[in-house]
Amino acid sequence: MTFDAPSYAVQLQDKVARLRDLLAPFDAPEPQVFDSPLQNFRLRAEFRLWREAGDRHYAMFSQDDKRTPILIEEFPIASLRINQLMPQLKAAWQASAPLSHKLFQVEFLTTLAGDAMITLCYHRPLDEHWHKAASQLAADLKVSVIGRSKGKREVIGQDYVVEKLDVGGRTFSYRQPEGAFTQPNGTVNQKMLNWAYEALGERQDDLLELYCGNGNFTLPLATRVRKVLATEISKTSVNAALSNLSENAVDNVTLVRLSAEELTEALNEVRPFRRLQGVDLKSYEFGSVFVDPPRAGMDPDTCELTRRFDNILYISCNPETLAANIAQLHDTHRITRCALFDQFPWTHHMESGVLLTRR
Repeated sequence: MTFDAPSYAVQLQDKVARLRDLLAPFDAPEPQVFDSPLQNFRLRAEFRLWREAGDRHYAMFSQDDKRTPILIEEFPIASLRINQLMPQLKAAWQASAPLSHKLFQVEFLTTLAGDAMITLCYHRPLDEHWHKAASQLAADLKVSVIGRSKGKREVIGQDYVVEKLDVGGRTFSYRQPEGAFTQPNGTVNQKMLNWAYEALGERQDDLLELYCGNGNFTLPLATRVRKVLATEISKTSVNAALSNLSENAVDNVTLVRLSAEELTEALNEVRPFRRLQGVDLKSYEFGSVFVDPPRAGMDPDTCELTRRFDNILYISCNPETLAANIAQLHDTHRITRCALFDQFPWTHHMESGVLLTRR
C-alpha cells in the first residue's frame, strides 16, 4: 500500500464523519481531531515466522486467510527502531542455531525515548547455549531480550522498556512491561494525554480512575486534582503503575487491584474487599471519574456508577460502545468536549474521547 497524505486525509475524514454520526443524537460538539504520522508510528509489532527456501521469514496473516503467510522484509507502519532491528535480528538467527532452533514468533516493543525489547518465542526448552547466544544478541543490538518457551521465561537485561512523554509542560517516565498493554501509537498517545489533561482542568476535589493500566493517564491527571483512587485488575499493570508513580514522585494516588465491577460493589457497600483494607472510601470527595475501558465499554452497573460524578472523562477504543454508554447517561450528562485520536491509521479503528458534564 502507499502511505500518501491525500489518501490518509480521506480516511481520517471518514472516521470524523463516523464519530460525528454516532454522537449526533447527543448534541455533541464538533470533535477535535488529532492525526497520526503516516509511517513509523507503531511502537510494537508481532510476527510469526514462516519457513521458506530453507530459512525463516517474518510473516503476518490476513484476517480473511489464516493459512497463507504474507512474508515481510520491512514494516513501514512500525517504528524506525523496529525496522532497524528486523534485518539485524534475522541475520542473527540465520547465523546461530541456538537462536533459530524451533523459533516460531518474534515480538518487538519500542518507545519514543529510544528503548527497545525483543521477545523470542520457542517450541522447545531454553538452555545455556540459547542464553549465551541471546546475551550476545542483546549486547550487539543494545536491547533487552526475553526468551519464552512453554511455562518458562528468560530475561536478559530488563523485562520492560522505558517511555518518556511530555504532558502539561512536564516529562513523565513510564515503565512498560513485556506482555502488558501499552498504547501502540506513542505520538498520538502523547496528544491524547494532553487533551485529557486539559479537559479535566485544575480541580480542588478528587478523581476516581477505572481501568488505569500502567498509569498512562494516572500520572498527569493526578497533578490536576487533590488525590486519586485508581483501580486496575491486571497484576502486571498494577506493579508497573506503582513503579511509575514512585519513579515520577506522584504521591497522591491510592491504587487498588480491583475490577471496575468490584469497585462498584465496594462503593455501593454491597460487600467489603480485603484489598481495600486501610482505604477510607468515605474520605474522598470525588468530583470527576476517568474511564478508559476495554472494547466492550462499561458494563451497565459501572456505567450507572459514573452517573454519580459531575464530570465523566471517557477515552474509548470503540466508538459504538462509547455511544451505547453515553445513551445510558444522556439524561443526566451532556457532552461538552469531544475528540478523535487516530491511534490506528490505515485501519477503520479509532480512539475517541468525550467529557460529559452534569446537566
